[in-house]
Amino acid sequence: MKSYWCSAALLPTGLASRVLVTVADGRFATVETGVDPGDAEVLNGLVVPGLANCHSHAFHRALRGRTQTERGTFWTWREQMYAVAAALTPDTYYELARAVYAEMLLAGITAVGEFHYLHHAPGGRRYDDPNAMGTALIAAARDVGLRIALLDTCYVAGGIDQPLNDVQQRFSDGDATAWASRVAQLGGGDDVVIGAAAHSVRGVPQDQLGAVASAFPDVPLHIHLSEQVAENEACLAAYGRTPAQVLDEAGFLSGRTSAVHATHLTSVDVGLLGSSATYSCFCPTTERDLADGIGPSVQLRDAGSPLTLGSDSHAVIDLFEEMRAVELDERLASQERGHWSAAELLKAATVDGHRSIGFEDAGVIEVGARADLVAVSLDSVRTAGTGGTVETAVFAATAADVTDVVVSGRRVVAAGKHSALDVPSALSTSIAAVTS
Repeated sequence: MKSYWCSAALLPTGLASRVLVTVADGRFATVETGVDPGDAEVLNGLVVPGLANCHSHAFHRALRGRTQTERGTFWTWREQMYAVAAALTPDTYYELARAVYAEMLLAGITAVGEFHYLHHAPGGRRYDDPNAMGTALIAAARDVGLRIALLDTCYVAGGIDQPLNDVQQRFSDGDATAWASRVAQLGGGDDVVIGAAAHSVRGVPQDQLGAVASAFPDVPLHIHLSEQVAENEACLAAYGRTPAQVLDEAGFLSGRTSAVHATHLTSVDVGLLGSSATYSCFCPTTERDLADGIGPSVQLRDAGSPLTLGSDSHAVIDLFEEMRAVELDERLASQERGHWSAAELLKAATVDGHRSIGFEDAGVIEVGARADLVAVSLDSVRTAGTGGTVETAVFAATAADVTDVVVSGRRVVAAGKHSALDVPSALSTSIAAVTS
């Protein structure tokens, strides 16, 4: 049994001081407050539950700083994204993902939902192991100590009534039936959830969405939804329905579903997501980087759709920034303050986030939960004098303020360093291998 002592920690009952937790089999066995540390390992600062990054494309990390050529356009970004996708192999994807997942740990993220659609070799040729790319992602996460939900993604069209381009051949199994057959060969574990996803109503035709939704009825189900106005226009032209209406008619929306982005919605769309308790996964740093727009977070929340968060293209890997961006973007759109409390945003990044990717027993510091702890410095230039409350974590701290991270009882980050990997060096080497 291992024990950690936190000078201050956010418990379900609120902020507590001098918190001692013990861990057995990767879970909290006891949680006591107002006690001395004894021989426990000490975590100073403000300790919060582990954060869940619910939407990741690991290989997009290679684009950071490279897609702003001159002033940068969406097409600048897409061309470079396809170039990286074309270059990856199972080995180079493992190296890149391992570094990216370690970067997530340094930012306090203890579980990731990896929206995985890069399945096959160039031209769509199958590897000897048809899940070689997904297996590489799982191995990368395990090797750095990060839990992963591999959201294996069906992607069979280049757009509505459009063929796949050359790079997209790597994404496709041909149809939803073949996709499901391949995914069924993947194995999960206590630290690995095998989930399902459809890329979008652009990437999966209307008549195959139901097959994706029903293939694995007990796992998380994710999809990109209404990220751009052009998607809505194409869907209306082809089907006479919005993307959310198409998903509803296909039986895709439910309490296990996450609609990623959910940016350009009608009031009917908001009602469909809310009444089905579908999660809305916002990725504000990517949505602003790609000029997608600001989604209706407040309307979705009030309709019954829980908020979750992701770093998506990894223009930034910082869930603290994603949290506060939801509120700050809403302020810009409405010219009013006070739409989301810090506690609500932290819940999106912890409890609800973990639930949406299949780790229902994580994201909270209480007996029986997975023993994840994230220590946030209270004496950096960003956090000093801020009060050391949940508001400090959400509205003042950044990923750079994370000092220590415990995942399932194991300390994987100490004093801002990963226990087994030189993360900056690993990022530089792995990105150079797929961009040079």
